[in-house]
Amino acid sequence: MIFSLFRKKSQNQTIVDRQYSALTSSARIPFFYSDLGVPDTVMGRFEMLSAVMILFFRRTARSGSSGQELAQEIVDAFFQDIDHSIRELGIGDQGVPKRMKKLAGMFYGRLETYSASLEAKDSDGLAEALRRNIHPQKDDAPDMKALAAWMLLAEQSIASLPEDDIARGQVVLPVPGQ
Repeated sequence: MIFSLFRKKSQNQTIVDRQYSALTSSARIPFFYSDLGVPDTVMGRFEMLSAVMILFFRRTARSGSSGQELAQEIVDAFFQDIDHSIRELGIGDQGVPKRMKKLAGMFYGRLETYSASLEAKDSDGLAEALRRNIHPQKDDAPDMKALAAWMLLAEQSIASLPEDDIARGQVVLPVPGQ
């Protein structure tokens, strides 16, 4: 009875699950890994999921309270998913918080950097930031201009979505290469 006061209250769980699933599906599109230079590794997938989440968060930041509430629940789902993935990789309970802190720092650093380039519509700056983050310590890293162009297109695409689509968890990012 009293414990119900401390339970997470989410009337939006179906919407959150649907939207998070759509976002993770977007990040897993094989074209990113086969044609756009993103390595098909654990960190490559983290980078793509981060890029997709950043696009979503930038859009919901301009939404009303229902969109921002949904965004917070998506952030929670994203970090719970990362926590689960770290544990599946065999990291022990004592190592998880340290890795979570590092990955959260990486994510928020990317949010700041990518947002600055997206805001300025700076394709070259975004491509350089993507190259630096997706291929650290690699002098012969693939060009990230196509991925940067996709991110700019995706941001433009979801910017025009009506608030009802955001509140219902119906954000769909464009498929790259089409």
